[in-house]
Amino acid sequence: MGDRYNIHSQLEHLQSKYIGTGHADTTKYEWLVNQHRDSCSSYLGHPDLLNYFAIAENEAKARVRFNIMEKMLQPCGPPPDKPED
Repeated sequence: MGDRYNIHSQLEHLQSKYIGTGHADTTKYEWLVNQHRDSCSSYLGHPDLLNYFAIAENEAKARVRFNIMEKMLQPCGPPPDKPED
């Protein structure tokens, strides 16, 4: 029984530390937003990917970086309306 509690507390710790791990109440929209933001931050963190995007789009690296940062604000559009309970 102690192992089950320990695993549960470790999972709660991970969920509090890393937002993207999700939990039982995570909505589809929140999950998608986390995925898109993780992808965008990975693109910005790897200079070779940034160079590739800049060449593919025929834009300057600074412009591509700016566009990716802008996409991180609302990557999946505005949040959906929550139904009233």
